[in-house]
Amino acid sequence: MLRRTLLQLLAGAGVTLDGQFLGSIDNLRRKMDDTLVNATVSPTMLDQWEETTLGYGQQYQATPSLRMLCDVLLDFSEVRRMCDHRQPIELQERLCRLAAQLAGMSGLIMINLGDHRLARSFFRTARTAADETGDRPLRAWVTVREALVPMYYGDPREALHLARKAQDLAGRTPSVAAAMAPAVEARALGQLALRGRSDAAPGARRALVRSRAVFDQLSKTDLSDLAFGFTERQMSFYEGDTFTNLGDHQRGDEVLSHALTLYSATERVDRTLVRLNRAACKLHAGEPGAAADTAKEAILELPVEHRSDILLHRARQLNAAVVAKHGEIPEAKDFREALSGPSVQSPTVAPPVPQPSTPESI
Repeated sequence: MLRRTLLQLLAGAGVTLDGQFLGSIDNLRRKMDDTLVNATVSPTMLDQWEETTLGYGQQYQATPSLRMLCDVLLDFSEVRRMCDHRQPIELQERLCRLAAQLAGMSGLIMINLGDHRLARSFFRTARTAADETGDRPLRAWVTVREALVPMYYGDPREALHLARKAQDLAGRTPSVAAAMAPAVEARALGQLALRGRSDAAPGARRALVRSRAVFDQLSKTDLSDLAFGFTERQMSFYEGDTFTNLGDHQRGDEVLSHALTLYSATERVDRTLVRLNRAACKLHAGEPGAAADTAKEAILELPVEHRSDILLHRARQLNAAVVAKHGEIPEAKDFREALSGPSVQSPTVAPPVPQPSTPESI
């Protein structure tokens, strides 16, 4: 089924995700759960699989989410097959690391596609595999990436909890998760500050300082990978998002503008989220028309196959906040009509759990 879907995507055909497709995805994940604790493989073969998996980190933002999901899950299926039988301990650990990384990558893609349940399920599988390795930085990476589910679709308090749990797992040794987790904590606290939590703003600023201190110690390899690493453009994105939510709109827009210069035109997801956050800066600065127009431009400039649920969800949140603060202005009406038009609709895997669209959610 995955191969057929991939061929349809390569041929440019429209793909409708139904229950059978989602069921096969979850069945694959369950099989990995079943076989993690039960394949004969050479070190050379593992070297090749590890190179392939790291390559996904470079392709993650540039490849349409559905196409990426098919590629990752086909490799995930092969790794699961190799896990069918116990290997020598050093090879088993490498297989489990691959399983954790591919399951975590699948979770990230499911966030983009808007299926929160499957995203959480894949992160749970990734935790199971990571636990087999005894690698604390890997376990911390899975946890901090899982925090993005409630960050975008749920309760920022849960994102805060997971970010702090990831920091505990990462410990004092500089690592990707040790740098990223306090940045996620800062973003979650920024959202809570918008909702009136009085102690959130100072905590968010302290978390950014901690994050930057660890970030400055990361290796060049860690700084070059958008999925398995934590890049300067991601760090600037997280800082700008936090400053915006804390009410420092001018500084937030400056940092987000800088982040935008660091992303390439092909890195669609984060780059579009940065543009939508800059639109939020305009809204908070009292320019609702400019906010709606900026957000509409960010979405409509995306090729249809890159208009994943996470981007449309964020855009709708922003437009709802414009209306909540300033009423049904013409720009907001135009934006809403554009978002509901057939040229904007992207393939989604499941309707998102309804969340209140309020200014605080921005």
